[in-house]
Amino acid sequence: MSEKILIVDDDSNMRFFLEEATRKLGYEPHAVADAESAIEEVGKKRYSLVLLDVRLPGMSGLDAIPLIREADSDAMIIVITAHGTKGLAIDAVRAGAYDYFTKPFKMDEMSVVVARALEKRKLQQDVRKLETKLRRQCSFDDIVGTSSAMQQVFELIQKVVETDVTVLVCGESGTGKELIAQAIHNHSARRDNPFVKLNCVAIPEGLLESELFGHEKGSFTGAVQRKSGKFELANDGTIFLDEIGDMSLATQAKILRVLQEKEFERVGGTETIGIDVRVIAATNKDLAQAVEEGEFREDLYFRLNVFSIVVPPLRERKEDIPLLVDAFLDHANDEMGRTVDGVSGEVMDLLQMYHWPGNVRELENCIYRAVVMADSDIVTPSCLPLYLQSIAESPKYTLPDEVESLDDTLADVEKQIIVDTLHRTGGVQSKAAPLLGVSERSLWHRVKKLDIDVERIKAG
Repeated sequence: MSEKILIVDDDSNMRFFLEEATRKLGYEPHAVADAESAIEEVGKKRYSLVLLDVRLPGMSGLDAIPLIREADSDAMIIVITAHGTKGLAIDAVRAGAYDYFTKPFKMDEMSVVVARALEKRKLQQDVRKLETKLRRQCSFDDIVGTSSAMQQVFELIQKVVETDVTVLVCGESGTGKELIAQAIHNHSARRDNPFVKLNCVAIPEGLLESELFGHEKGSFTGAVQRKSGKFELANDGTIFLDEIGDMSLATQAKILRVLQEKEFERVGGTETIGIDVRVIAATNKDLAQAVEEGEFREDLYFRLNVFSIVVPPLRERKEDIPLLVDAFLDHANDEMGRTVDGVSGEVMDLLQMYHWPGNVRELENCIYRAVVMADSDIVTPSCLPLYLQSIAESPKYTLPDEVESLDDTLADVEKQIIVDTLHRTGGVQSKAAPLLGVSERSLWHRVKKLDIDVERIKAG
């Protein structure tokens, strides 16, 4: 298919000449006499190239450039200007035109400039196609990652969307378990039906059964009318039960019955309601250990764990941080109307050094804050939270030249490391523990053993 070229010139002789010349070169020309007609034409039909005179009746070619690019950002624009108005042509290039040539011009000159413009357009299109292909390889809906760990997650998602089995998504808080559940639903056969979410830990235990199964009018104080529960609302679709590991054993038994029998009754009701629902559950707990400790039903665990997906914490996939930063910058710019293009090398170093106990959610919050704080088109360290800025200033610990007691010396070094980390987290032990690679309980015992004054650290 030949390339379509739009010719915009108020001189009828020049329009005729350009039409004939471009047609002989194998292109498909169309000519108009003013900028307004050109903008309308580009809005109706896709042109590979616009040959645009600068001096036109009404709107000038210079003023038309941004409007043409708004109508079709792919169209290349070459400006035609009379001899002696080279300054206008340069202004046009600055406004978004690809190149220019001046009247009178030679046929060979025009053909070379046109060919180069069309070649660049094709190159840009090829680059976009490649970028799209790469994005598809390193993302699944809103989940991004080039790390081997995330590639395995994408492969598991791709396999399970073709089935209707129950899925258990495991991972620390902030790793994106809900995004994975949403992606599974979006690509499943149930995609056109409801996706209903319930955070099990956010609902008081006394109200959780009603949220799950609904209730009849008058079944308890405040039940002024019948209410449908999440399972009923999700019929023919998917229900996502987040933090299912925090459910009581009594509620677990009711969930088990729904999974086995595919039916339930509303609270205070006698009618048995049959449903067809896919269940995706998520937890940040080790459910196998919870089963051993009697905190989670073994039969429910096996019902949920038909197909499991383990989402790696961000500290184990740090190679994904640049990709995540770019994605969050794009989202933040769109939401706030900002134009922050990227982060400095120093900022990226800090982001790579940090352990991210809050995982991807914490990184997202940091980037959104940085976009708010940024005074230029680049995020600098001063835009980051103080605890991230302080990473570069953290002291490095070494043993003294002479050691009288190894145990005492190691205890001193351990205390210094813990105190420094607690300063970085404002004295919050739950945030410090992941940075130190220990459990909260272990950190609490160490703080007690080493006589660290946490309250004093919190006070600053």
